[in-house]
Amino acid sequence: MEHAMPPILNAMIAYDAGDPKRIHHFLKVHAFARLIGLGEGLDPDTQFILETAAVVHDIGIHKAEAVYGSSGGKYQEALGPAEAEALLTPLGLSQQVIERVMHLVGHHHTYADIDGMDYQILVEADFLVNLYEDNEPPAARKRAYEAIFRTATGKRLCGQLYPEVLD
Repeated sequence: MEHAMPPILNAMIAYDAGDPKRIHHFLKVHAFARLIGLGEGLDPDTQFILETAAVVHDIGIHKAEAVYGSSGGKYQEALGPAEAEALLTPLGLSQQVIERVMHLVGHHHTYADIDGMDYQILVEADFLVNLYEDNEPPAARKRAYEAIFRTATGKRLCGQLYPEVLD
């Protein structure tokens, strides 16, 4: 399996062209997902799936806003997988990779029944970025730390970004 991220990153930047906020968001989620995945020792195939999902995790936002007038998580989960498949298929990724990425895109706002390290890490990486971008107060950061973070690397990063979560 080819594990090259630049074509995926470039395709998603083109997809979100003119929307720098969303481009910055997925680049940050990708960076944290990569860091956590490497820190947790994921095998190369799972790492590639994780990083691909991190890049495209919010791909359903534009369609959700067009169809529902909302970027709500449930709308992203409903509409994102088909958008991810359409973006990734021309890049030559295996159907197995695309299907797992579609699953992650379709569940990344669902925090129950997390079914793999790629899923757990994607959720943690998205939280690390959203806690900052949404300017969440300390109490909300602490609740997220306790409820969401399971990996040692994700917990360490959250504690380094927001030391109050460790109190």
